[in-house]
Amino acid sequence: MLKVSALYIYPIKSLGGIELQQAEVTDRGLKYDRRWLLVDSDNRFMTQRDYAVMALLKVALMPEGLLITHTPDADTIVIPFEPHTDDKFDVTIWESTCLAVRVSDEADAWFSRVLKMPCKMVYMPEDTRRKVDPRYAHHGEITTFADDYPFLLIGEQSLIDLNSRLKEPLPMNRFRPNIVFSGGEPYAEDIINDFTINHIGFQGVKLCARCVMTTIDQETGVKNKEPLKTLSGYRRKDKKILFGQNVIHRGTGIISVGDQLTNISLHNEERFMV
Repeated sequence: MLKVSALYIYPIKSLGGIELQQAEVTDRGLKYDRRWLLVDSDNRFMTQRDYAVMALLKVALMPEGLLITHTPDADTIVIPFEPHTDDKFDVTIWESTCLAVRVSDEADAWFSRVLKMPCKMVYMPEDTRRKVDPRYAHHGEITTFADDYPFLLIGEQSLIDLNSRLKEPLPMNRFRPNIVFSGGEPYAEDIINDFTINHIGFQGVKLCARCVMTTIDQETGVKNKEPLKTLSGYRRKDKKILFGQNVIHRGTGIISVGDQLTNISLHNEERFMV
């Protein structure tokens, strides 16, 4: 039996995540997940891949918005749920471009100061409909400022197996999943196709290729070689290192820790030898 054991959102792309006991599934993913984004002077997305210091910015949900804390000096700012400007422009995430609205002058100044580089904070409004990678979409599904898909699914047993191969175990936050499940074998998520959580349909569409971001300690912002060094020895396929399953969905509603994954179907994608 597979059960949801953890739920995470990352309201501002590439900043700290928030663990939830219950989450709302919207048309583009979990509510608040990656609806905000930092962009550079060219309006291109910023992530820990290039700026590891972004790991030092932690996020919490407040009644009035997002509380952001810069951990080295405990400096804080609250980002309102609704932007304070009407300044709209296109932003770029990988090869995708979509319309965003700038949050506020205050936010731009604060993030530029703590990150020591010019940047702007933007929000994805409801009328922006950024589509999932069309190679894997089925019905024109949409997502937020996530890399390409609304959800990332990982099984607890997969991390347990990886940690058994490492000198020092790593926490799940290195992999930034949205849905974590308990039960099953290591890497059970690799071959999960359709499944249901609380009457909401989900479908695994492709394994997730992992990047240098997994090597960044989310408490210190320091890079290391793991887990990519170890994963490359047994989770490499077509020159990509894979861990977790990208997921799209059908329907909206509430999912909670403890919910069972039901109506599970499997596909024939080749398993990795572990």
